[in-house]
Amino acid sequence: MSKEKAVRDIPLDQVRNIGIMAHIDAGKTTTTERILYYTGVNHKIGEVHDGAATMDWMEYEQERGITITSAATTCYWHDKRINIIDTPGHVDFTIEVERSLRVLDGAVAVYCAVGGVQPQSETVWRQARKYNVPAVAFINKMDRVGANVEKVVEDIRTKLQANPVLLQLPMGEEDTFSGVIDLVKMKAYTFIDDKGVIVNEHEIPEEFAEAAELAQLEMIEAIADHNEEIAEVFLMDEIPSIEDLKSAIRELTLANEIIPVLCGSAFKNKGVQTLLDAVIDYLPSPKDIDGVTGKHPTTNEVIKHTSSDDEPTTALAFKIFSDKYVDRLTYVRVYSGVIRKGMTLHNPRSGKKERIGKILRMFANKQEEVNDAFAGEIVALVGVKLAKTGDTLCQMDKPIVLENMVFPDPVISIVIEPKSKADKDKLIGGLKSLTDEDPTFQVSENEETGQTLISGMGELHLEIINERLVKEFNVSANTGTPMVAYREAITAEAEGSEEFIREHGGKKLYAKIILSIEPKPRGYGVTVESKIPDSDVPKGFIEEAINAIKIQAKTGIVHGYSLIDFHCTLIGGASSATDSTEAAFQAAASIALRDAVQKAGVVVLEPIMKLEIDCPEENTGDIIGDVSSRRGQVVEMKSDGIVARITATVPMAKLFRYTTDLRSMTKGRAVATIEPSHFEQVSGNINE
Repeated sequence: MSKEKAVRDIPLDQVRNIGIMAHIDAGKTTTTERILYYTGVNHKIGEVHDGAATMDWMEYEQERGITITSAATTCYWHDKRINIIDTPGHVDFTIEVERSLRVLDGAVAVYCAVGGVQPQSETVWRQARKYNVPAVAFINKMDRVGANVEKVVEDIRTKLQANPVLLQLPMGEEDTFSGVIDLVKMKAYTFIDDKGVIVNEHEIPEEFAEAAELAQLEMIEAIADHNEEIAEVFLMDEIPSIEDLKSAIRELTLANEIIPVLCGSAFKNKGVQTLLDAVIDYLPSPKDIDGVTGKHPTTNEVIKHTSSDDEPTTALAFKIFSDKYVDRLTYVRVYSGVIRKGMTLHNPRSGKKERIGKILRMFANKQEEVNDAFAGEIVALVGVKLAKTGDTLCQMDKPIVLENMVFPDPVISIVIEPKSKADKDKLIGGLKSLTDEDPTFQVSENEETGQTLISGMGELHLEIINERLVKEFNVSANTGTPMVAYREAITAEAEGSEEFIREHGGKKLYAKIILSIEPKPRGYGVTVESKIPDSDVPKGFIEEAINAIKIQAKTGIVHGYSLIDFHCTLIGGASSATDSTEAAFQAAASIALRDAVQKAGVVVLEPIMKLEIDCPEENTGDIIGDVSSRRGQVVEMKSDGIVARITATVPMAKLFRYTTDLRSMTKGRAVATIEPSHFEQVSGNINE
């Protein structure tokens, strides 16, 4: 590797790493397509409904008109580099949003001007807050019948518990929507020609002048509530300068105290350029982010690196993708230092080295090879063979482990079998590649039947997996009917023990473990601790016992379902200087756990889903009756006299093919969103 210092082609403060996030059909991909067109990446506009969207490049996305995988791309606006990730809106692929937000600095939240804040909008907002990602809101589809900016702003305030500040007013609504008014500059913008390429800045038309003045005062007042300098000017009945307003809005956005709100119609080519201006003006550069914090892999010492090319190289692998041309792409966010082609990085989790073969700057499914990736960049690496989603890549002499990502458990499973012996090896290889890519997709084997089970976040998720096996990996496989991913939980505290004495191959094996278990609230997970003195059992054997308990819990104890929400304490044990082995302690711990669980008693839990339905008012009676027949409970119903929104909780077991049934019931006029809510004990008669 050359020692010559790599030279950055664009300053760090001129870079923006953003995600486009929203509910399905709010217009994320259409908005991204217009961004790519106006920034010169694309020479023609790709439409989602034509199956020609650049960012929906997978065949399955084009067929369905939805985004399935997060696509990364790079573009330039006013000499600033914008790295964009267009994320899915369908709840089955929420993992794509989760891992994208983990590595992004800012987000554009797209809302439908008619639908407002819809169910998945709330989910992705919670994810953005989890990673403290600043956002600007874009109210899209202002040309549609029923478009209403005030309603969406109120939705953001009440449903997301956020502080929206309107920076633009629409000029007209529905079929009269002609452009936007910038309340910071107090100028009007119309978008000329059929593709909206020419942006015309002009004075605010007389019919909108009074409304714009009132809206500007409301905007300044909202900013003044959080900014003393703006408050002082405002109290003197003066209008702050454009520079001061922009500076205050940026400062408050980065602090997550406000959400700037803009509006437009991506499909009608209006408002996208002003949205790009807002991304540059108000969303953070990597330089604005307070560095990255991790821990030393062996000492647990807290380590912090700033976003600088001169710091030790630290990157996070956030997405793995099987590419038919280069085999495997590992998408990384470079937090500090520089990654150079040909260099070797260390993976603290696996303890392995990874040599960087190529560095690619991504343009959806196209790519440009570069020699270096600098702090603050998002690139794809070729040659990284063993890294998994969430792994840290760093310098061998400066090891650091960044906080990993936590992924939801699957809620649905199906049996999959190869159609022929020739397909068996291809199926194994395809499933391994897909599990590497997607942490919410899991593969297991039913011990009793020997069948292979694939598990995921919903029917569409597994449907896409199956299609990818056929089309990308050339596998012919049969799949069974969907099955619910049940769980087991203990009902009381109990102790278990095992003194493991065996003879194997003429050698004695010895291990003794005594443990206690106690139930914990839903969502707690599984934790294991040891109170056994090192003098009784060496630390290495204890670690193997703890791992065995966690593995046994995943396999299940009584019914074969994963055991969840309990704490286990190793309280006693014994070892032999000559006869104890790691395998003996693994076996002893597993048997002791089984003993304790049998004494504690087990209940079966089923996944309960949150169901949100938007439907015509006249269909509410039929839908509520249908929900009740599925063992569901209606939590809330709201109606504006025309459209009703029903929120309910329903067992996953009763929701297979629900969207098809709903379409039949309402003649295609209702839409539903289904997402995991919680686990609940199965009632007695169903348990039997």
